[in-house]
Amino acid sequence: MTNTLSQYSVLALYSAMAIYAIAFVLFTLDLAKGASDDSAAVGEAKKVAVVPERRKLARVAMALTVIGFLLQLAATVMRGLAASRVPWANMYEFAMTGTLVIVGVFLLVNLKWDIKFLGSFVTGLVLLLLGLAATRYYVEIVPLPPALQSYWLVIHVFVATLATGFFALGFALSLMQLLQGKRESAVAAGEKTRLAFLTRLPDSVQLENFAYRLIIIGFVLWTFTLIAGAIWAEKAWGRYWGWDTKEVWTFIIWTIYAGYIHARSTRGWRGSRSAWLAMVGFAAVMFNFTVVNIFFKGLHAYSGL
Repeated sequence: MTNTLSQYSVLALYSAMAIYAIAFVLFTLDLAKGASDDSAAVGEAKKVAVVPERRKLARVAMALTVIGFLLQLAATVMRGLAASRVPWANMYEFAMTGTLVIVGVFLLVNLKWDIKFLGSFVTGLVLLLLGLAATRYYVEIVPLPPALQSYWLVIHVFVATLATGFFALGFALSLMQLLQGKRESAVAAGEKTRLAFLTRLPDSVQLENFAYRLIIIGFVLWTFTLIAGAIWAEKAWGRYWGWDTKEVWTFIIWTIYAGYIHARSTRGWRGSRSAWLAMVGFAAVMFNFTVVNIFFKGLHAYSGL
């Protein structure tokens, strides 16, 4: 039964990846389709972007993303059932669960704001991470190490993964903010720009506000992750903090985003400086997930490789 569920899980995951690939192409075509190479006013771009989109390609891509999400959810659940535990004990399972949450956050946020223009980034990132996980990090199902056999695993890892989903969207919005700001400067100077697809997006100020709100949510969740990790460490190893590599990087990430929020709210940082800081924060998150998990040894070395 375990082997059968594991095989079905892999099949469902590859099916989800195929669906995400099609969605990625359609999201990209949707952006390119309406892009014009003129120097239309940025205010007009904002007007187009904030109106709920009814473009066919975007609708189909979103529908496919939902289908891919459901297939990936099925793959994750079957992996957990096959292992008789939560499916995040190694890099393969971390990638499977983490990308699932990123897509879920993207779909959830779209219920409030129209950010379909991030579809290419989200599906592209998920495809990259799942592709690496499936080809390089796949491992057979094994029991949990003793230190992970705790209810804190569910709380700590799930909240950290959820925070990562919000940070990922914040990164994408900050990147779009930088590109949009560059385009706005070119338009103001009467110059043409090759970033014509940005006419479909909100202006740089609105993109920055979106990013800031999402990063605030991610930061609150990451703060809880840091506290929960310390409590779990005390129960597992008898100390709250031990300067393990994973613990240090978790704190570094918290510090970067705390600096971003503080600088933007009290020092008046706006525009490119805040965007760059947000992007550095997500780069630290990805470094923590990949390089630290794979190449650094320590009490948190659960890559399974």
